[in-house]
Amino acid sequence: MQHDLIDEDFELSIPEPGARYQPLYIRETEEGFALRLTRDPETAARHVRSEAVNGSVKAQVAWGYMLLDGHGVERDAEAALRWFRIAAHSGNADALNMVGRCYECGWAVAADPDEAIRWFRLAADKGHAWALYNLGKLLARGHGGNRDPRVALSLLVSAARRGVPKAMNMLGRFREDGVIGAPKPQAAARWFALAAQRGCFRGQFHHARYLVAFGRIDEAEKWFRASLAQAPDKYRRDALAMLRSHPVEKIRRIDFDAPPTVQEPRA
Repeated sequence: MQHDLIDEDFELSIPEPGARYQPLYIRETEEGFALRLTRDPETAARHVRSEAVNGSVKAQVAWGYMLLDGHGVERDAEAALRWFRIAAHSGNADALNMVGRCYECGWAVAADPDEAIRWFRLAADKGHAWALYNLGKLLARGHGGNRDPRVALSLLVSAARRGVPKAMNMLGRFREDGVIGAPKPQAAARWFALAAQRGCFRGQFHHARYLVAFGRIDEAEKWFRASLAQAPDKYRRDALAMLRSHPVEKIRRIDFDAPPTVQEPRA
């Protein structure tokens, strides 16, 4: 996908009959466009808001994200939810999922697992990968009394097949704990490895645990450190506390100089 941006009008050195100006179009890749907006958040915010007000559904969702994150604009969760709702009226799956996230997390609205599940279902029915994960997660944990591990398992498998690393990590926990049927440690190890390779910090930590059990201590240390490098502060503190009591000395000695606070993804 490419973006056509009118950059400026310029005077032709040899004008065509009846036309003295013509628009100059800058064509750039989506990656280049995203990078430019990232480098200039305030300009990005103005551009995206303008497109959102003019009815672009994708821009409405993007503007909601920017308001939620405070990217180039003052953080405003209530306004973010309003824009997600506006975009959701068109049936946009990203917007449906984000309204669900607002109800799940209590962003600008009282946390309501039942309402979150309703919105996640709408997005999941459209095949939205993160909605499949979010719905599966809530059904697995039984939030709002809606526990259905078999349906949750099916949803998580669908999300994992669409590349959601958190779903892969949860499938590892399903198999390790024997949520359905007997525990399957080999299957758990495979799912944790897949989640780790795709950047899930929880998957990286669990993958490292299994590597220790397999006697691959050096590899385990690298994955523990990878997990700590991107985990949110609370998870990092809890993980370090666990590692300090580990029976393997090399693992027990792992320490970490915490980077700036990391927030978990909003999807």
